Amino acid sequence: MNQPPSSLGTPAVRADGRAKVTGAARYAAEHTPPGCAYAWPVPATIASGRVTAVHADEALALPGVVTVLTHENAPRLTPGDEPILLVLQDACVPHSGWFVALVVADTLEAARAGARAVRVEYETDPHDVLLHAGHAGIKQPAEANGGFPADRERGDFATAFAEAQVRVDATYTMTPLHNHPMEPHAAVAHWHEGHLTVHDSSQGATAVRTALAGLFDRPEETITVISEYVGGGFGSKGTPRPQCVLAAMAAREIGRPVKLSLPRGQLPAVVGHRAPTLNRLRLGAAQDGVIAALAHEVLTYTSRIKEFVEQAAVPARIMYHSPHSLTTHRVAPLDVSSPSWMRAPGEASGMYALESAMDELARAAGVDPVELRIRNEPSTDPDSGRRFSSRNLVACLREGAERFGWAARDPRPGVRREGALLVGTGVAAATYPVLVSPSKAEVLALPDGTFLVRTNATDIGTGARTVLAQIAADALRAPLDSVRMEIGDSDLPAAPLAGGSSGTASWGWAVHQACTELLELLGEYGGEIPPGGLGASADTDQQTNTDDAYSRHAFGAHFAEVQVDTATGEVRTRRLLGVYAAGHVLNPRTARSQFIGGMIMGLGMALTEGSTIDAASGAFIESDLASYHVPACADTPEIEAHWIDEDDTHLNPMGSKGIGEIGNVGTAAAIGNAVYHATGVRFRHLPITPDKVLNGLE
Repeated sequence: MNQPPSSLGTPAVRADGRAKVTGAARYAAEHTPPGCAYAWPVPATIASGRVTAVHADEALALPGVVTVLTHENAPRLTPGDEPILLVLQDACVPHSGWFVALVVADTLEAARAGARAVRVEYETDPHDVLLHAGHAGIKQPAEANGGFPADRERGDFATAFAEAQVRVDATYTMTPLHNHPMEPHAAVAHWHEGHLTVHDSSQGATAVRTALAGLFDRPEETITVISEYVGGGFGSKGTPRPQCVLAAMAAREIGRPVKLSLPRGQLPAVVGHRAPTLNRLRLGAAQDGVIAALAHEVLTYTSRIKEFVEQAAVPARIMYHSPHSLTTHRVAPLDVSSPSWMRAPGEASGMYALESAMDELARAAGVDPVELRIRNEPSTDPDSGRRFSSRNLVACLREGAERFGWAARDPRPGVRREGALLVGTGVAAATYPVLVSPSKAEVLALPDGTFLVRTNATDIGTGARTVLAQIAADALRAPLDSVRMEIGDSDLPAAPLAGGSSGTASWGWAVHQACTELLELLGEYGGEIPPGGLGASADTDQQTNTDDAYSRHAFGAHFAEVQVDTATGEVRTRRLLGVYAAGHVLNPRTARSQFIGGMIMGLGMALTEGSTIDAASGAFIESDLASYHVPACADTPEIEAHWIDEDDTHLNPMGSKGIGEIGNVGTAAAIGNAVYHATGVRFRHLPITPDKVLNGLE
């Protein structure tokens, strides 16, 4: 029997593409059980204080309104590790937008009208929502996100920096940023004979089930969470969010299924966001640009109910050769909503600052920006001393420069003019760690010659269904169309969330192992499959928790060309090009989509996406897609994504690295560096909006 050609590494079409474009794919809010009621939350309008009274009479008098839940009558929850899920439990208001009531009604329209009719009285406390360098509450956190030490020093930075021939000392800042996935956060909850079923827009149904089990003090086997189709998350759905808790509370209270879809205008306050950062970068180098001293000091904020600290200085620990380095994180607890993961948390903001400073160092030393990065390439991980499993940043820089036409660039800033337009180009490097978590999977060979693979992976639009099927088909030596995937259900074998660019590596490892074992089992049966099928399972807990001697990261290089209108201050990106070294690319079609999507997100970070907090109310001003401008088709230029296929045997059975986030890392810096090259003016505060450009050009 001839073995079919492997589909792994080929641009297989998305397995769920037809279901999505025809509407057959059903997202969380599209599930409507019989007798379903609808909920609408009431957010707090103060930034700090407590609720003294909730007047619900007018709401309850409206046709169709079933109940109004408040901290006085809502079901009690068992406190756990996630304070943002303890909704409607007490009168405390920790930030603007905190939910203080929930209206449940027979129709969506009635629930919305009821929420508008609820009147809430407060006792307010003085609040503080603005981050600045001299804030009195700044402290050293216990750790940075991801468990990284908040501070790290190698050598004697102060002396090395003072003695350096070329020095850069600059501060780069950015506003809060919001995830805004296409699908709002939604949940449909239904209790039946003691079993809770929740359809939730989540990046990890297993984590949601565990959280609900703890909150409602129930065994996990009495809860099923389904996240079969998810319309994006970018980190905001990476951990359980209040919608699933509120829906489950309301459903238990009224004895009917309840559907809750959070209004988009409420999302910035309750589902996490990228915290603002103030990044001080100091680089000291010899005249040839070789770095002797590097410092990255980060200041950010966190909420008062949960500490979350962007690990923005961590990439500087491994990125470049530097015998003397200092990286620190400081945080100010404020009366703001809890920041959380947003695509490439820490890396996106930290690398913007580092790569902008590298551009300034190149200018100060008179070295080409691409060459400067190559000269500072380390031979081993500067932070741990370990060997890199693979590191092809130099290859990415060189191939990117060739494809982009970098050699023809006039290094002088502000000299390329087309009428009222100034044109410039910029470059930046990118990195993202290789992450992997334990996962389980099972596979069943059926008598009809097909295979069923089951694991609680989550496809948030990345193509996980397709790539996992390719991994299975390759391991089984079977045609791709013979493999069927079941994912997105907590009753399936447990799997980690889709986040940290770790999904494919984690789930795929378990799928590959289960399918490999099944193939051996099929050999023992002589290819004959029993009537009930033949199955195998895998749990990668032991393999993925084994420490190794390697530092594992993906790398990339970004190139950008921009035009700056001297009359209006408008910046337009003409070209973006990225070249990545991310292990073995398993599906070029979905990989290119991920890289380009990340680059577009970086474009938004650089030019259009910005958020401000109103000092008086404590609320985010840009709370919808009209005021918070996510790049649209008109904003996206010619974009190219390429990669260097690495043969790295120290990763996982597929040899893959994560690709979902590295496209976002470095793009903003490349665009910012191009704006400097176009204008001769350095803009160090993102986003680079027309008002800033016009002021800078004066």
